[in-house]
Amino acid sequence: MSINRRTLIKSSLAVAGAAAIGAPAIAQSKTPIRVGYLHTLAVDGQMWLADHLGAYQKHGLEPEFKLFQTGLELFQAMIGGSLDVLSTGAVISNFPARGQGKMFLTNGVEFATAQLWVREDQGIKSIADLKGKRVATTAGTTAHVFLDTALKANGLQSSDIEILNQRMPDAVTSFISGSVPAVALWVPFNITVRDKVPQAKKLIDASAFYPDAAIMSGWATTADFHAKNRDTLIRLIQAWAEGNEYLTGKTDEALEILQKKHYPQVPLADFKEQYAAQKSFPVAEWRKLYSDGTVTKWLQQVTDFFAATGNIPNPVPASEYFDPTLFMEATKA
Repeated sequence: MSINRRTLIKSSLAVAGAAAIGAPAIAQSKTPIRVGYLHTLAVDGQMWLADHLGAYQKHGLEPEFKLFQTGLELFQAMIGGSLDVLSTGAVISNFPARGQGKMFLTNGVEFATAQLWVREDQGIKSIADLKGKRVATTAGTTAHVFLDTALKANGLQSSDIEILNQRMPDAVTSFISGSVPAVALWVPFNITVRDKVPQAKKLIDASAFYPDAAIMSGWATTADFHAKNRDTLIRLIQAWAEGNEYLTGKTDEALEILQKKHYPQVPLADFKEQYAAQKSFPVAEWRKLYSDGTVTKWLQQVTDFFAATGNIPNPVPASEYFDPTLFMEATKA
């Protein structure tokens, strides 16, 4: 009996040792994925919450996050091969329409994140006053799309103003310095303007045109990665969905975590104001918006803007560059 016991103990230790040896191999088997993103709540909120919850590891992913300043730089990096996927703002309706990338996931609607700020001390009290004036913004972005919509709603065209195309930090600096009397921006740059130019006035924001001119933020990948890595993308969506349900289901708790870990420079009250400027939906609501064609319609509206202003010949329609099937499969009951 003692021999059998020793044999049993040795066998048990061997199994335990094999498990211990196998543990790192299992960890190493997680799929690496290179993720580019913009650091704004409407773009990276669910992404970071999924990370906080350990959702990527749970779904067998090992993400490497890379920060970029503009959507243009994101798409250039992805097309150049240094990113697998990206999360960005309105340009999600631009480059895929040029045949550069495949969209597969939405973050939300930038409901009021785009805003027009003016200096009344330079004679701007209404949108009509912008005629013949310079307006700083970043061309091809959420802010630019919103600005064009606001102008048209007030009887003006983009050709009626002079657009000063700068990266957003520079556009805001131009406004603060008084070089331009107006700036079309996105949150959180409104906080900088409000702090540095107390007399500045927010004339209008994108909520005035919702849902007829809804601006989406979302995720894209290359056509090649989309074709060859469907399972990886589905697992990425499943991880994102956990972050999304946390954001929409326990909003105050989730925002406090995000602010503390990723936006410590933004006061919590201002951070909550940023969230109020966007529309995030629970997964069940997203499934409805995907399946009834609403998301595709919203994307097409912005694509039409880019096709007109960016001279996109034969743009790929949203119905072709946006693939809703991944989300529907990833989130099915």
